[in-house]
Amino acid sequence: MRARKSTIPSQTIDAVEHRVRQLCWRYADKLQFHGWHHVSFVRAKAAGFAEHNGADRTVVEVAALVHDVNYIVLRNSPAAAGRDLRMGILRECDVEGTVAQWIDEIIDEAEMATRGRHISLEAQALSDADTLFKALPVTPVVLAHRYLRENGLSLRELAHKIVGEQRDVHDSGYYFYNPKAAENYSRWALANLQLWQCIKEAVDDPTVVELLDAVHAVDVTDFEAEPAAS
Repeated sequence: MRARKSTIPSQTIDAVEHRVRQLCWRYADKLQFHGWHHVSFVRAKAAGFAEHNGADRTVVEVAALVHDVNYIVLRNSPAAAGRDLRMGILRECDVEGTVAQWIDEIIDEAEMATRGRHISLEAQALSDADTLFKALPVTPVVLAHRYLRENGLSLRELAHKIVGEQRDVHDSGYYFYNPKAAENYSRWALANLQLWQCIKEAVDDPTVVELLDAVHAVDVTDFEAEPAAS
């Protein structure tokens, strides 16, 4: 474990946490996948990865707290869509301007769809935490349907997105940057990618499409048949 660096005081981190938590609860209907449960998990894991790789833990924690505010601004959007809201939160919480800009750059750098092999230590810590959330064995079971609703995607679109964004990164050997994370979680990541590859293939099978359409029709009928709340 390398020496810990600290740029942002604890009271400022607390202020950012409070503001983001408020937003997550206010927009809970928009953040079914990327709500406080996601933010707090990524924040905790990213802080641990930062401790291990020598990144500035305080900067990584704040980046984790504000990394997904774009989903409040625009569904199914890149991190850059949340830049104005993100910078406003950081300014409101008295994060110094150059540090706020650094945080915004880290978030862009860590984004799954565009990240490369050689990114900063801070971006590595954030990326590994966010990637781990995606690779958890429980995520497809418990949270995938929430992602579909939050972002207005079909199952086919989500399968193509996951395989398209993650397969090459995994095969190129930097799905996780932290060696310990790679050792502990690569098996989960591979199983997750194999599952989504199978889903991608299945939703292109006409018989499976008919099955999904039939299930959807039953779900809609059941919903419409429910009595109105008194």
